Amino acid sequence: MSSTPASPLHLAVALDGTGWHPASWREPVARPRDLFTAAHWTGLIQEAERGLLDFVTIEDGLGPQSSLFPAPDDRTDQVRGRLDAVLIASRVAPLTRHIGLVPTVIATHTEPFHISKAIATLDYVSTGRAGLRVQISPRSNEADHFGRRTVPRIEFPDLALAEQAVTDLFDEAADHVEVVRRLWDSWEDDAEIRDAATGRFIDRDKLHYIDFEGRHFSVKGPSITPRPPQGQPLVTALAHDTVPYRLVARAADVGYITPHDTAEARDIVARIRAEQQAAGRADETLHVFGDLVVFLDDEPGAARARKERLDTLAGEPYTSDALVFTGTPTELADLLQELAAGGLTGFRLRPAVDGHDLPAITRGLVPELQRRGAFRSAYEADTLRGLLGLSRPANRYAPHAATA
Repeated sequence: MSSTPASPLHLAVALDGTGWHPASWREPVARPRDLFTAAHWTGLIQEAERGLLDFVTIEDGLGPQSSLFPAPDDRTDQVRGRLDAVLIASRVAPLTRHIGLVPTVIATHTEPFHISKAIATLDYVSTGRAGLRVQISPRSNEADHFGRRTVPRIEFPDLALAEQAVTDLFDEAADHVEVVRRLWDSWEDDAEIRDAATGRFIDRDKLHYIDFEGRHFSVKGPSITPRPPQGQPLVTALAHDTVPYRLVARAADVGYITPHDTAEARDIVARIRAEQQAAGRADETLHVFGDLVVFLDDEPGAARARKERLDTLAGEPYTSDALVFTGTPTELADLLQELAAGGLTGFRLRPAVDGHDLPAITRGLVPELQRRGAFRSAYEADTLRGLLGLSRPANRYAPHAATA
């Protein structure tokens, strides 16, 4: 057992298809014929809730999954095709009670007005458990789906052009999040009167134009959906380098990073905290989670053997942007506590095979962390912000907020 002092951790899982290993769908436990059913996603997320996890993220995209960049591949031996992540979350919301639901949304081609309304609706349907994972789309073939803009084809030999193109997309994502947040605030909390006797349903003076004017968006508002139950649903983003670190620091409540050891975690967290200070958010709570792909088995050596078998089916060794862990729940608990010493407040685990590794997380890892006093034994809040220790923010357009 690790000698690292126990401290409470936050845990999330990232759900993608049948799992993060490209051959995961070939496992009998994966049930690939159920992948595009509501029951598949409901079962996974209810399992995560039984493990008392803070939230799940649901992957999404604007094109078929691909192992290549910048163009899609032609492989037919891996999962291709998705259901809409926001709609999955909305379907599962009434069938869960505590766990947060965080679908991926693509800022590059999706209007922030539509996203604000969709996530606000999810927050109502889930009674305060909604969030989003904001993502960019740098692929020119995905831009072709919409026909409204041209995204330059990013070729890595031209590093200067690639860097500028990616920077522009992340700047746009930051503006996208700002518009979404303002639209969530465009209705004051008590804008709805609902007084049948006087015939007044809303107080029009408590609906506000957001009047956002930026390089990428010009949005007047207000929203057509009242302010969400959480006030501001959770905003999260994955970051690998300075530009996305800046997006996390400027716009997110939770950032996901991919350190491979404690020293790297400490360095990345320090860089994000410096960007947070520069963005004027030093007094705000910003969680930084570490991402790991997990192959988890009770017997020593079993997880590694399982990965090797799946690698053989896939025709190549599996690699990831994140650290790939193979081992037992005790070993994983040791690693998480070690990495947490680098300043991480939680982890987002990517199950290699959802049907195997998600239950291994909820029924193996979670009890081990609980035994160490490093994870909750019951849900302690009714909202996702509450689970993460985030207060419900004041409405920026309300008179008391302006006075403050």
